[in-house]
Amino acid sequence: MTSALAAFASAASIRQASAQAGMSRITAYAFSFPALAGGDIRLAEYAGHPMLIVNTASLCGFTPQYAGLQQLWTEFGERGLIMVGVPSNDFGGQEPGGATEIAETAQHQYGVTFPIAAKAVVKGPNAHPFYKWAAEARPKDVPRWNFHKYLVGRDGYIADVFPESVEPVDTRVKTAIGRALGQNGSERSG
Repeated sequence: MTSALAAFASAASIRQASAQAGMSRITAYAFSFPALAGGDIRLAEYAGHPMLIVNTASLCGFTPQYAGLQQLWTEFGERGLIMVGVPSNDFGGQEPGGATEIAETAQHQYGVTFPIAAKAVVKGPNAHPFYKWAAEARPKDVPRWNFHKYLVGRDGYIADVFPESVEPVDTRVKTAIGRALGQNGSERSG
């Protein structure tokens, strides 16, 4: 009986050490978002692709960033970048509408063709599980306003974070996306 307890305790401590070492960490590919138009946006379907996840709002001073996000999608989407807009009413009540109003702003006013999720909470205890995971992974880089950008690398972990003040077409964003897209090519040739 004592040896069984010792074996159990040893196994538990190995699991805990493995978790602390990041060996069993969850990646972004474990999450999904309800889609604005119905169905789900399952990030697992994009495993191995870099992703830009951006919390958005229709009535924000940063709303014109939709145009820059669309430019990124046009430029990098065919190379493997996945982009998801996540409308949120968390900051300044700037996404008060429903799916019709969100689609009107994103798709009709700004010509967005990348996937848009249904409205979600992105901060605090009721945050969407992706945003809880991201806050745990990067506690100093949580969304503080609309149009906060998480760049997830091919490995499913956060590669870079850009606050709302950084335009989507900023050289820093494009360079980080290029680096994330290039990771796969350098791994295969190396």
